[in-house]
Amino acid sequence: MNAKMRRRSPAPLSSNRVAPLFAALGDKTRLQLIARLSGDGPMPIARLANGTRMSRQAVTKHLRVLERAGLARGSRSGRESIWTVQTARLFEVQKYLALISRQWDESIERLRALVETEEN
Repeated sequence: MNAKMRRRSPAPLSSNRVAPLFAALGDKTRLQLIARLSGDGPMPIARLANGTRMSRQAVTKHLRVLERAGLARGSRSGRESIWTVQTARLFEVQKYLALISRQWDESIERLRALVETEEN
């Protein structure tokens, strides 16, 4: 085996890169916060906490987890923190899921071909 074949380039969508995204989105509350921010646009913590049973401090804690994963970003506007979704990181999640979906489709197609070959 030559050196070129032994050397593997890192996958652009490596599991090490996307695992923190899935970990952050794996919490129901954080997933709901991302959904609200995605649908309603940037908003302050007080508005995100409205209609929930969570305190602003609890919402802030979840937003900080999303921020560490690169999924949300807060900025100051006067006395308020306005939060936005970081769509580039969400696209990484989408691409990774599409990759997994293609791999499953290819596996199912190989299985189908194998079964059809054995039937003939």
